[in-house]
Amino acid sequence: MDKTPKAPRSLLEAIRYFADPDRCLTFMVELRWPDGIICPRCGSKEVTFLANARVWKCRGSHPSQKFSIKIGTIMEDSPIGIDKWLPAIWLITNAKNGISSHELHRAIKVTQKTAWFMLHRIRLAMQNGTFDKLSGTVEADETFIGGKARNMHKGKRKVKGTGHVGKAIVMGLLDREAGHVRATVVPGTRKHTLQTEVEENVEPGSEVFTDALASYDGLDAEYVHGVVDHAERYVDGRIHTNGLENFWALLKRCIKGTYINVQPFHLFRYLDEETFRYNARKADDTGRFLTVLASIVGRRLTYKGLIGDAALTPATA
Repeated sequence: MDKTPKAPRSLLEAIRYFADPDRCLTFMVELRWPDGIICPRCGSKEVTFLANARVWKCRGSHPSQKFSIKIGTIMEDSPIGIDKWLPAIWLITNAKNGISSHELHRAIKVTQKTAWFMLHRIRLAMQNGTFDKLSGTVEADETFIGGKARNMHKGKRKVKGTGHVGKAIVMGLLDREAGHVRATVVPGTRKHTLQTEVEENVEPGSEVFTDALASYDGLDAEYVHGVVDHAERYVDGRIHTNGLENFWALLKRCIKGTYINVQPFHLFRYLDEETFRYNARKADDTGRFLTVLASIVGRRLTYKGLIGDAALTPATA
């Protein structure tokens, strides 16, 4: 029997549905503890609900007997109510080009800094790390993320060459059959860097299609390597990287059109967001929303952990 709680089917329904804090709590309890509420610290089902505080108290003898629905999730220690957290999760999972912290802070009436922190915590739940390797037909490509050279400070601007200095480099792999993409920030485009990413993520013997970048030379030792030279054509039969080019277009539209200023320190979080939406593109809004909610437990991100060495970096995205 399916124990997934009834969920709204549209943004309008979500706003109405989650406007009631008690309904939010019931929804989250059914989702997180379908077989009955348990203490997240000792696993006991001997708990008592304290209605006035909307928390439970475990009858076991251990420290911190009281716990809320947020404990052990991305929402832990957040003073923001789940009636605001749930619409925020709905918005970012279903906005094709993302939602900025400025837009979210206006929408749910929190400060922009709080909205920025909330969005990064939600992105943590959108991560889908796996040790499974891609197989079949795989496209491999890389792209550069960053501002145009003419807009850079003269100390960072490159006078000659490709103009990629100062930009972050993202490596992508697309499984054509599954329609799933993986993207990660890499330190450069040298052969060892790019081919290591391919070897760690793609099963030997698979077809790997790339452009004519020299760094991919030698992949045919373990893979069926097809190359298309973009100086001559973009498609050579089945050999092309157009699937990844489509993903790069979506990613850059999201960053340039919505977030505007993404610090390299946080770029991997925005990759998690965009790859999640791309890989879940065939699901409906409710499906994407429930998928993220199912991943909020066991993922904690403190503000100190978020800003790290970038403590002086303004929260602008």
